[in-house]
Amino acid sequence: MKTDILLKLAIDFSLLSLVAIGGANAIVPEMHRQLVDVSHWMTDAEFVNLFAVGQVAPGPNIMVLSLVGWRMAGLNGMIVATVAALGPTCLLSWMMGRFTERHGRAPWLDSVKRGLAPVAIGLILASGLVMARAADHDALNFAATAATFGIVVGTRVNPLFALAFFGVAAGLFTLA
Repeated sequence: MKTDILLKLAIDFSLLSLVAIGGANAIVPEMHRQLVDVSHWMTDAEFVNLFAVGQVAPGPNIMVLSLVGWRMAGLNGMIVATVAALGPTCLLSWMMGRFTERHGRAPWLDSVKRGLAPVAIGLILASGLVMARAADHDALNFAATAATFGIVVGTRVNPLFALAFFGVAAGLFTLA
């Protein structure tokens, strides 16, 4: 059983890492679909909690992949998920670095770079939508998400202040 999980983690995370244009958050929708909807290995709440811990913990946001691996198969799962997520991307980055050293001034390469920016933005926005749908199950949570989105997009205020405010508000609301 664990071997099947480790193999699936290795294959899925290796493939996902190659389309993580914009970072680990760009693959959250597909990771959620695979883990929650297809494999039924965890619930929406479990996925959201692992994602939240991966985001607030010090270090790179790719930590969510390691946490998923840990949740699925312990230490071996964490190692497999992390190596599978980082290995192909590191190799591709190294190869592209070598390629751009040789062909970095080619006009078509600038077009490719400009074309990938909206792809990254779209993938990251899709990630936010998936997380909001998985986490927001009542009006208060939806309002907190919408307000935090508005603060992030419309101001230069650190989103952690909004999250802290709504965390305290939710705590007071549940005590009342």
